Amino acid sequence: MIGNGVRRFLVSLSPVKLMVLGYLGYMLVGWLLLCLPISHRQEHIKYLDNLFISVSAVSTTGLVTVATNQYSVFGQIVIIALVQLGGVGYMTLGSFVILSRGRDLSDFRVGVSGAVFSLPAGFRIDKFIRSVVAFTFIVELLGAMALYFIFKSCGVEQPIWCSIFHSISAFCTAGFGLFPDSFERFAGNFWLNVVIGLLSITGAMGFIVLVDVWRRLTGKIEQITFTSKIIIRMSIILIVTGTILLLITEPAVKTMSPEKGLIVSVFQSMTAMTTVGFDTIPINSLRTSSLLILIFLMIIGASPSGTGGGIKSTSFTAVVALVKSSLRQDREVRFLGKRIPNYRLRVAMVNVVSYLFVLLWGVFALALTETTKSFKDLFFETASALGTVGLSTGITSTLSSLGKLITCMLMFVGRIGPLAFAIALVERPVEKEKETHDIAV
Repeated sequence: MIGNGVRRFLVSLSPVKLMVLGYLGYMLVGWLLLCLPISHRQEHIKYLDNLFISVSAVSTTGLVTVATNQYSVFGQIVIIALVQLGGVGYMTLGSFVILSRGRDLSDFRVGVSGAVFSLPAGFRIDKFIRSVVAFTFIVELLGAMALYFIFKSCGVEQPIWCSIFHSISAFCTAGFGLFPDSFERFAGNFWLNVVIGLLSITGAMGFIVLVDVWRRLTGKIEQITFTSKIIIRMSIILIVTGTILLLITEPAVKTMSPEKGLIVSVFQSMTAMTTVGFDTIPINSLRTSSLLILIFLMIIGASPSGTGGGIKSTSFTAVVALVKSSLRQDREVRFLGKRIPNYRLRVAMVNVVSYLFVLLWGVFALALTETTKSFKDLFFETASALGTVGLSTGITSTLSSLGKLITCMLMFVGRIGPLAFAIALVERPVEKEKETHDIAV
Protein backbone atom coordinates (compact mmCIF):
# COMPACT_ATOMS: atom_id res chain seq x y z
CA MET A 1 0.00 0.00 0.00
CA ILE A 2 2.82 2.37 0.95
CA GLY A 3 4.76 1.29 -2.13
CA ASN A 4 1.85 2.16 -4.41
CA GLY A 5 1.51 5.55 -2.74
CA VAL A 6 5.17 6.30 -3.21
CA ARG A 7 4.99 5.21 -6.85
CA ARG A 8 1.98 7.47 -7.50
CA PHE A 9 3.81 10.34 -5.86
CA LEU A 10 6.94 9.81 -7.97
CA VAL A 11 4.96 9.47 -11.19
CA SER A 12 3.16 12.73 -10.39
CA LEU A 13 6.45 14.62 -10.23
CA SER A 14 8.05 16.27 -13.23
CA PRO A 15 11.16 14.72 -14.83
CA VAL A 16 13.35 17.56 -13.55
CA LYS A 17 12.14 17.12 -9.97
CA LEU A 18 12.71 13.39 -10.23
CA MET A 19 16.22 14.05 -11.46
CA VAL A 20 16.88 16.22 -8.39
CA LEU A 21 15.49 13.55 -6.04
CA GLY A 22 17.49 10.86 -7.84
CA TYR A 23 20.84 12.58 -7.36
CA LEU A 24 19.91 13.46 -3.78
CA GLY A 25 19.10 9.80 -3.12
CA TYR A 26 22.46 8.69 -4.50
CA MET A 27 24.23 11.19 -2.24
CA LEU A 28 22.39 10.07 0.90
CA VAL A 29 22.98 6.36 0.24
CA GLY A 30 26.63 7.06 -0.50
CA TRP A 31 26.93 9.05 2.72
CA LEU A 32 25.55 6.16 4.79
CA LEU A 33 27.92 3.68 3.14
CA LEU A 34 30.94 5.93 3.67
CA CYS A 35 30.04 6.31 7.36
CA LEU A 36 30.42 2.55 7.89
CA PRO A 37 33.60 1.55 9.77
CA ILE A 38 34.49 -0.83 6.91
CA SER A 39 34.87 2.20 4.62
CA HIS A 40 37.74 3.67 6.66
CA ARG A 41 41.36 2.57 6.90
CA GLN A 42 42.28 3.41 10.49
CA GLU A 43 41.02 6.70 11.88
CA HIS A 44 37.31 7.43 11.96
CA ILE A 45 36.29 10.02 9.37
CA LYS A 46 33.77 12.63 10.48
CA TYR A 47 30.17 12.35 9.30
CA LEU A 48 30.29 15.78 7.65
CA ASP A 49 33.41 14.84 5.70
CA ASN A 50 31.74 11.62 4.52
CA LEU A 51 28.75 13.65 3.35
CA PHE A 52 31.07 16.07 1.57
CA ILE A 53 32.85 13.21 -0.24
CA SER A 54 29.54 11.60 -1.23
CA VAL A 55 28.16 14.85 -2.66
CA SER A 56 31.44 15.54 -4.44
CA ALA A 57 31.46 12.03 -5.95
CA VAL A 58 27.86 12.03 -7.22
CA SER A 59 28.26 15.56 -8.55
CA THR A 60 31.51 14.39 -10.22
CA THR A 61 33.35 17.35 -8.69
CA GLY A 62 36.43 15.97 -6.97
CA LEU A 63 36.79 18.48 -4.14
CA VAL A 64 37.79 16.59 -0.99
CA THR A 65 38.08 17.44 2.69
CA VAL A 66 39.92 14.17 3.37
CA ALA A 67 42.22 12.32 0.98
CA THR A 68 40.68 9.43 -0.94
CA ASN A 69 43.46 7.11 0.23
CA GLN A 70 42.20 7.52 3.82
CA TYR A 71 39.31 5.29 2.82
CA SER A 72 39.63 1.51 2.63
CA VAL A 73 39.31 -0.40 -0.64
CA PHE A 74 35.60 -0.80 0.13
CA GLY A 75 35.27 2.95 0.69
CA GLN A 76 37.12 3.68 -2.54
CA ILE A 77 34.79 1.30 -4.40
CA VAL A 78 31.81 3.19 -2.96
CA ILE A 79 33.32 6.50 -4.08
CA ILE A 80 34.04 5.40 -7.64
CA ALA A 81 30.60 3.74 -7.87
CA LEU A 82 29.02 7.06 -6.90
CA VAL A 83 31.18 8.79 -9.51
CA GLN A 84 29.98 6.31 -12.15
CA LEU A 85 26.35 6.79 -11.19
CA GLY A 86 26.71 10.55 -11.17
CA GLY A 87 28.56 10.55 -14.48
CA VAL A 88 26.29 8.23 -16.44
CA GLY A 89 23.14 9.79 -15.05
CA TYR A 90 20.12 9.10 -12.95
CA MET A 91 17.91 6.20 -14.10
CA THR A 92 20.11 5.45 -17.12
CA LEU A 93 21.46 2.17 -15.74
CA GLY A 94 17.98 1.12 -14.63
CA SER A 95 16.57 1.97 -18.04
CA PHE A 96 19.37 0.02 -19.70
CA VAL A 97 18.50 -3.07 -17.65
CA ILE A 98 14.87 -2.80 -18.74
CA LEU A 99 15.87 -2.43 -22.39
CA SER A 100 18.31 -5.33 -22.22
CA ARG A 101 15.41 -7.56 -21.13
CA GLY A 102 13.51 -6.66 -24.29
CA ARG A 103 10.99 -4.36 -22.64
CA ASP A 104 10.04 -0.88 -23.79
CA LEU A 105 10.60 2.21 -21.67
CA SER A 106 7.57 3.81 -20.07
CA ASP A 107 6.73 7.45 -20.75
CA PHE A 108 7.80 8.05 -17.17
CA ARG A 109 11.40 6.87 -17.74
CA VAL A 110 11.57 8.50 -21.16
CA GLY A 111 10.73 11.86 -19.57
CA VAL A 112 13.31 11.51 -16.82
CA SER A 113 16.03 10.35 -19.22
CA GLY A 114 15.25 13.26 -21.53
CA ALA A 115 15.65 15.66 -18.62
CA VAL A 116 18.96 14.13 -17.53
CA PHE A 117 20.51 14.12 -21.01
CA SER A 118 18.79 17.23 -22.41
CA LEU A 119 18.36 15.48 -25.74
CA PRO A 120 17.66 17.54 -28.86
CA ALA A 121 15.08 16.51 -31.41
CA GLY A 122 15.91 13.44 -33.48
CA PHE A 123 17.45 11.29 -30.75
CA ARG A 124 15.54 8.16 -29.67
CA ILE A 125 16.00 7.73 -25.95
CA ASP A 126 16.08 3.90 -26.01
CA LYS A 127 18.85 3.70 -28.61
CA PHE A 128 20.62 6.60 -26.96
CA ILE A 129 20.75 4.87 -23.56
CA ARG A 130 22.17 1.71 -25.11
CA SER A 131 24.82 3.82 -26.82
CA VAL A 132 25.62 5.64 -23.56
CA VAL A 133 26.27 2.45 -21.61
CA ALA A 134 28.20 0.82 -24.47
CA PHE A 135 30.40 3.87 -25.06
CA THR A 136 30.99 4.32 -21.32
CA PHE A 137 32.10 0.70 -20.86
CA ILE A 138 34.31 0.65 -23.97
CA VAL A 139 35.99 4.00 -23.33
CA GLU A 140 36.64 3.30 -19.64
CA LEU A 141 37.95 -0.18 -20.41
CA LEU A 142 40.37 1.11 -23.05
CA GLY A 143 41.42 3.91 -20.71
CA ALA A 144 42.08 1.48 -17.87
CA MET A 145 44.16 -0.77 -20.12
CA ALA A 146 46.30 2.14 -21.31
CA LEU A 147 46.74 3.51 -17.77
CA TYR A 148 47.75 0.08 -16.46
CA PHE A 149 50.86 -0.06 -18.65
CA ILE A 150 51.72 3.56 -17.78
CA PHE A 151 51.34 3.06 -14.02
CA LYS A 152 53.18 -0.25 -14.09
CA SER A 153 56.13 1.27 -15.95
CA CYS A 154 56.25 4.06 -13.37
CA GLY A 155 56.30 1.61 -10.45
CA VAL A 156 52.91 2.60 -9.04
CA GLU A 157 51.51 0.25 -6.38
CA GLN A 158 48.31 -1.64 -7.27
CA PRO A 159 48.44 -0.57 -10.93
CA ILE A 160 45.26 -2.48 -11.85
CA TRP A 161 43.07 -0.79 -9.25
CA CYS A 162 44.67 2.60 -9.89
CA SER A 163 44.01 2.23 -13.61
CA ILE A 164 40.36 1.31 -13.19
CA PHE A 165 39.74 4.04 -10.60
CA HIS A 166 41.38 6.84 -12.58
CA SER A 167 39.87 5.77 -15.89
CA ILE A 168 36.34 6.02 -14.48
CA SER A 169 37.16 9.23 -12.65
CA ALA A 170 38.63 10.85 -15.78
CA PHE A 171 35.83 9.83 -18.14
CA CYS A 172 33.19 11.02 -15.67
CA THR A 173 35.23 14.24 -15.23
CA ALA A 174 35.22 13.65 -11.48
CA GLY A 175 38.83 14.41 -10.57
CA PHE A 176 38.99 11.89 -7.72
CA GLY A 177 42.43 10.32 -7.47
CA LEU A 178 44.37 7.89 -5.31
CA PHE A 179 47.51 10.03 -5.27
CA PRO A 180 47.77 12.83 -2.66
CA ASP A 181 49.27 15.22 -5.21
CA SER A 182 46.80 14.43 -8.01
CA PHE A 183 48.97 13.92 -11.14
CA GLU A 184 51.74 16.37 -10.23
CA ARG A 185 54.31 13.57 -10.13
CA PHE A 186 53.37 12.78 -13.75
CA ALA A 187 53.60 16.36 -15.03
CA GLY A 188 56.17 15.44 -17.66
CA ASN A 189 54.74 12.02 -18.54
CA PHE A 190 53.48 12.55 -22.09
CA TRP A 191 51.43 9.37 -22.41
CA LEU A 192 49.65 9.71 -19.08
CA ASN A 193 48.69 13.28 -19.96
CA VAL A 194 47.40 12.09 -23.34
CA VAL A 195 45.31 9.22 -21.94
CA ILE A 196 43.79 11.25 -19.09
CA GLY A 197 43.18 14.13 -21.51
CA LEU A 198 41.41 11.93 -24.07
CA LEU A 199 39.23 10.32 -21.39
CA SER A 200 38.29 13.70 -19.94
CA ILE A 201 37.56 15.35 -23.29
CA THR A 202 35.49 12.37 -24.41
CA GLY A 203 33.36 12.59 -21.27
CA ALA A 204 33.10 16.38 -21.32
CA MET A 205 32.08 16.68 -24.96
CA GLY A 206 29.09 14.60 -24.10
CA PHE A 207 27.18 11.52 -25.03
CA ILE A 208 25.30 13.36 -27.75
CA VAL A 209 28.54 14.12 -29.60
CA LEU A 210 29.82 10.54 -29.14
CA VAL A 211 26.66 9.03 -30.61
CA ASP A 212 26.51 11.70 -33.31
CA VAL A 213 30.12 11.12 -34.43
CA TRP A 214 29.62 7.35 -34.34
CA ARG A 215 26.54 7.61 -36.55
CA ARG A 216 28.56 9.75 -38.96
CA LEU A 217 31.48 7.30 -39.04
CA THR A 218 29.16 4.35 -39.65
CA GLY A 219 27.42 6.19 -42.48
CA LYS A 220 24.02 6.42 -40.82
CA ILE A 221 24.00 10.22 -41.24
CA GLU A 222 25.69 12.45 -43.79
CA GLN A 223 26.99 15.02 -41.30
CA ILE A 224 27.03 15.64 -37.57
CA THR A 225 24.46 17.92 -36.02
CA PHE A 226 24.86 21.66 -35.57
CA THR A 227 25.07 21.15 -31.79
CA SER A 228 27.98 18.72 -32.15
CA LYS A 229 29.81 21.14 -34.44
CA ILE A 230 29.51 23.89 -31.82
CA ILE A 231 30.68 21.61 -29.01
CA ILE A 232 33.74 20.33 -30.88
CA ARG A 233 34.76 23.76 -32.16
CA MET A 234 34.32 25.53 -28.81
CA SER A 235 36.19 22.80 -26.93
CA ILE A 236 39.20 23.19 -29.22
CA ILE A 237 39.11 26.99 -29.06
CA LEU A 238 38.90 27.08 -25.25
CA ILE A 239 41.72 24.58 -24.68
CA VAL A 240 44.02 26.27 -27.20
CA THR A 241 43.27 29.74 -25.81
CA GLY A 242 43.90 28.66 -22.22
CA THR A 243 47.12 26.91 -23.22
CA ILE A 244 48.53 29.96 -25.00
CA LEU A 245 47.64 32.31 -22.13
CA LEU A 246 49.24 30.05 -19.51
CA LEU A 247 52.37 29.65 -21.61
CA ILE A 248 52.71 33.41 -21.99
CA THR A 249 51.74 34.65 -18.52
CA GLU A 250 52.44 31.97 -15.90
CA PRO A 251 55.97 32.23 -14.32
CA ALA A 252 55.86 28.65 -12.97
CA VAL A 253 55.37 27.34 -16.51
CA LYS A 254 58.14 29.54 -17.92
CA THR A 255 60.68 27.94 -15.55
CA MET A 256 59.99 24.50 -17.06
CA SER A 257 61.47 23.09 -20.21
CA PRO A 258 59.50 24.05 -23.36
CA GLU A 259 58.16 20.51 -23.76
CA LYS A 260 57.06 20.13 -20.15
CA GLY A 261 55.65 23.66 -20.06
CA LEU A 262 53.50 22.92 -23.10
CA ILE A 263 52.25 19.62 -21.65
CA VAL A 264 51.38 21.25 -18.32
CA SER A 265 49.61 24.20 -19.97
CA VAL A 266 47.55 21.98 -22.25
CA PHE A 267 46.62 19.65 -19.40
CA GLN A 268 45.64 22.42 -17.00
CA SER A 269 43.52 24.18 -19.63
CA MET A 270 41.90 20.87 -20.50
CA THR A 271 41.22 19.95 -16.88
CA ALA A 272 39.50 23.31 -16.23
CA MET A 273 37.42 23.31 -19.42
CA THR A 274 36.32 19.68 -19.11
CA THR A 275 35.80 20.21 -15.34
CA VAL A 276 37.73 17.00 -14.62
CA GLY A 277 39.72 18.73 -11.88
CA PHE A 278 43.06 16.93 -12.01
CA ASP A 279 46.23 19.00 -11.83
CA THR A 280 49.87 18.51 -12.79
CA ILE A 281 51.04 21.73 -11.15
CA PRO A 282 50.15 22.99 -7.63
CA ILE A 283 47.19 25.35 -8.08
CA ASN A 284 48.20 27.45 -5.08
CA SER A 285 51.51 28.21 -6.82
CA LEU A 286 49.81 29.90 -9.78
CA ARG A 287 49.62 33.68 -10.00
CA THR A 288 46.25 35.44 -9.84
CA SER A 289 46.06 36.01 -13.59
CA SER A 290 46.43 32.26 -14.21
CA LEU A 291 43.71 31.52 -11.67
CA LEU A 292 41.41 33.90 -13.56
CA ILE A 293 42.10 32.00 -16.78
CA LEU A 294 41.14 28.75 -15.08
CA ILE A 295 38.06 30.36 -13.51
CA PHE A 296 36.89 31.53 -16.94
CA LEU A 297 37.30 28.02 -18.37
CA MET A 298 35.58 26.46 -15.35
CA ILE A 299 32.58 28.78 -15.64
CA ILE A 300 32.07 27.96 -19.33
CA GLY A 301 32.65 24.29 -18.61
CA ALA A 302 31.77 21.25 -20.67
CA SER A 303 28.89 20.48 -23.01
CA PRO A 304 25.21 19.47 -22.72
CA SER A 305 24.70 15.79 -21.92
CA GLY A 306 28.37 15.48 -21.01
CA THR A 307 29.68 14.50 -17.60
CA GLY A 308 31.07 17.96 -16.81
CA GLY A 309 29.55 21.11 -15.35
CA GLY A 310 29.58 24.83 -16.09
CA ILE A 311 27.16 26.98 -18.07
CA LYS A 312 27.95 24.74 -21.09
CA SER A 313 29.65 25.65 -24.34
CA THR A 314 26.35 25.87 -26.23
CA SER A 315 24.93 28.51 -23.88
CA PHE A 316 28.17 30.47 -24.07
CA THR A 317 28.12 30.28 -27.86
CA ALA A 318 24.51 31.48 -28.01
CA VAL A 319 25.29 34.48 -25.81
CA VAL A 320 28.40 35.35 -27.85
CA ALA A 321 26.36 35.13 -31.05
CA LEU A 322 23.68 37.36 -29.52
CA VAL A 323 26.23 40.01 -28.52
CA LYS A 324 27.86 39.89 -31.94
CA SER A 325 24.56 40.24 -33.80
CA SER A 326 23.49 43.09 -31.50
CA LEU A 327 26.70 45.02 -32.16
CA ARG A 328 26.28 44.50 -35.89
CA GLN A 329 22.55 45.31 -35.62
CA ASP A 330 21.60 42.12 -37.45
CA ARG A 331 17.95 41.12 -37.48
CA GLU A 332 18.76 37.46 -36.81
CA VAL A 333 21.22 35.79 -34.48
CA ARG A 334 23.43 33.34 -36.35
CA PHE A 335 26.41 31.13 -35.60
CA LEU A 336 28.33 29.19 -38.26
CA GLY A 337 25.71 30.36 -40.73
CA LYS A 338 22.83 28.84 -38.76
CA ARG A 339 20.02 30.87 -37.23
CA ILE A 340 19.60 30.40 -33.48
CA PRO A 341 15.90 30.29 -32.48
CA ASN A 342 14.72 33.01 -30.10
CA TYR A 343 13.58 30.55 -27.45
CA ARG A 344 17.07 29.03 -27.40
CA LEU A 345 18.55 32.47 -26.89
CA ARG A 346 16.16 33.15 -24.02
CA VAL A 347 17.04 29.88 -22.31
CA ALA A 348 20.76 30.52 -22.83
CA MET A 349 20.51 33.99 -21.29
CA VAL A 350 18.49 32.70 -18.33
CA ASN A 351 20.98 29.88 -17.89
CA VAL A 352 23.96 32.25 -17.84
CA VAL A 353 22.28 34.75 -15.52
CA SER A 354 21.14 31.98 -13.16
CA TYR A 355 24.62 30.49 -13.09
CA LEU A 356 26.31 33.83 -12.37
CA PHE A 357 23.75 34.61 -9.66
CA VAL A 358 24.46 31.32 -7.84
CA LEU A 359 28.20 31.89 -8.31
CA LEU A 360 28.02 35.32 -6.67
CA TRP A 361 25.78 33.97 -3.92
CA GLY A 362 28.31 31.22 -3.24
CA VAL A 363 31.22 33.64 -3.00
CA PHE A 364 29.20 35.88 -0.69
CA ALA A 365 28.14 32.98 1.55
CA LEU A 366 31.67 31.61 1.87
CA ALA A 367 33.02 35.12 2.51
CA LEU A 368 30.68 35.32 5.51
CA THR A 369 31.76 31.99 6.99
CA GLU A 370 35.44 31.86 5.98
CA THR A 371 36.66 35.25 7.17
CA THR A 372 40.31 34.19 7.31
CA LYS A 373 40.44 33.12 3.64
CA SER A 374 41.39 35.47 0.81
CA PHE A 375 38.79 36.58 -1.72
CA LYS A 376 40.88 35.04 -4.50
CA ASP A 377 40.81 31.61 -2.88
CA LEU A 378 37.09 31.80 -2.08
CA PHE A 379 36.21 32.90 -5.62
CA PHE A 380 38.25 30.06 -7.10
CA GLU A 381 36.76 27.51 -4.67
CA THR A 382 33.21 28.64 -5.46
CA ALA A 383 33.75 28.52 -9.22
CA SER A 384 35.27 25.06 -8.88
CA ALA A 385 32.43 23.72 -6.72
CA LEU A 386 29.61 25.15 -8.85
CA GLY A 387 31.34 24.06 -12.05
CA THR A 388 31.84 20.57 -10.53
CA VAL A 389 35.56 20.90 -11.34
CA GLY A 390 37.49 19.92 -8.22
CA LEU A 391 40.50 22.22 -8.57
CA SER A 392 41.42 24.05 -5.39
CA THR A 393 44.06 26.37 -4.02
CA GLY A 394 44.19 24.10 -0.97
CA ILE A 395 41.50 25.56 1.31
CA THR A 396 38.86 22.81 0.99
CA SER A 397 39.95 20.79 4.01
CA THR A 398 40.23 23.92 6.16
CA LEU A 399 36.68 25.13 5.55
CA SER A 400 34.39 25.51 8.54
CA SER A 401 31.47 23.12 8.99
CA LEU A 402 29.07 25.70 7.58
CA GLY A 403 31.50 26.40 4.74
CA LYS A 404 31.56 22.70 3.86
CA LEU A 405 27.74 22.59 3.79
CA ILE A 406 27.64 25.65 1.52
CA THR A 407 30.16 23.99 -0.79
CA CYS A 408 28.04 20.81 -0.80
CA MET A 409 25.04 22.87 -1.90
CA LEU A 410 27.10 24.49 -4.66
CA MET A 411 28.27 21.10 -5.93
CA PHE A 412 24.72 19.72 -5.84
CA VAL A 413 23.27 22.69 -7.72
CA GLY A 414 26.19 22.55 -10.14
CA ARG A 415 25.48 18.89 -10.95
CA ILE A 416 21.78 19.52 -11.54
CA GLY A 417 22.41 22.86 -13.24
CA PRO A 418 21.21 26.17 -11.75
CA LEU A 419 18.53 26.58 -14.42
CA ALA A 420 17.19 23.03 -14.03
CA PHE A 421 17.33 23.37 -10.24
CA ALA A 422 15.33 26.60 -10.41
CA ILE A 423 12.79 24.99 -12.73
CA ALA A 424 12.42 22.10 -10.28
CA LEU A 425 11.54 24.61 -7.55
CA VAL A 426 9.06 26.79 -9.45
CA GLU A 427 7.87 24.55 -12.28
CA ARG A 428 4.15 24.47 -12.99
CA PRO A 429 2.64 21.12 -14.03
CA VAL A 430 1.16 22.39 -17.29
CA GLU A 431 4.57 23.54 -18.49
CA LYS A 432 6.63 20.51 -17.49
CA GLU A 433 7.35 18.87 -20.80
CA LYS A 434 8.22 21.94 -22.86
CA GLU A 435 10.48 23.56 -20.26
CA THR A 436 12.35 20.34 -19.61
CA HIS A 437 13.41 19.94 -23.22
CA ASP A 438 14.39 23.61 -23.49
CA ILE A 439 17.21 23.02 -21.02
CA ALA A 440 19.35 21.61 -23.84
CA VAL A 441 20.94 25.00 -24.45
